[in-house]
Amino acid sequence: MRQTDMRLTEISTALDSVRARLAAACLAAGREVSDVALLPVTKFFPASDARILYELGCREFGESREQEAVEKVADFDGAAQSGAIDDPVRWHMIGQLQRNKARSVAKWAYAIHSVDSARLADALDRAALGALSDGERKAPLRVLIQVSLDGDPARGGVPTGELTPLAERIESAEGLEFAGLMAVPPLGSDPDEQFEILRRAHLLILESHPRATELSAGMTGDLEAAVRHGSTCVRVGTALLGSRPVISR
Repeated sequence: MRQTDMRLTEISTALDSVRARLAAACLAAGREVSDVALLPVTKFFPASDARILYELGCREFGESREQEAVEKVADFDGAAQSGAIDDPVRWHMIGQLQRNKARSVAKWAYAIHSVDSARLADALDRAALGALSDGERKAPLRVLIQVSLDGDPARGGVPTGELTPLAERIESAEGLEFAGLMAVPPLGSDPDEQFEILRRAHLLILESHPRATELSAGMTGDLEAAVRHGSTCVRVGTALLGSRPVISR
């Protein structure tokens, strides 16, 4: 069996397994499977792996490094122009983002899950407006506020008690659409406890921002807990593509 065929089989098996886990988690939580999106995280892995996931029905992918994402976006754009793929792909920026990357990211990202400051929101607003004006975007940039569940500024995120001012700022931005919240539980913490904190914060935000319905929470190790507490998007990388990163190409 060729290496490419082996990788296809490997990823296909993993994708079936993750989808089964997600379906079981939704059933246990009394939720519909359609209520929780699976976002494959392709960071550190080559565009060829993302193309395999596309062949298996995935149309949205998560990236955390701007330069790597640009290369994969270009790969898919080339495939679309050549007719190799037909359906459009949505790219999500899920990692921490520096303001000087806002202009680049606004050209290719469907959504950003990691907005954690007014300055970053303002930079993204300006960049998105420019991209809309230049025809590089067709819709405002969807953004989620990253919530800090432990108060550690090094990990990024906004404390739960400080979400409202940033939410209002994003809501008023012409180039942005406030989509919801995202969080990553601190290492070693109880995911059920952390996701319950996130769920409560989301309910409070929804009172004044009813369209911010997205809750990006849960990864390979804790997606079941996230689904129990209302996640609408689980970001899964390791369970799909493996734990050993390879060089992007």
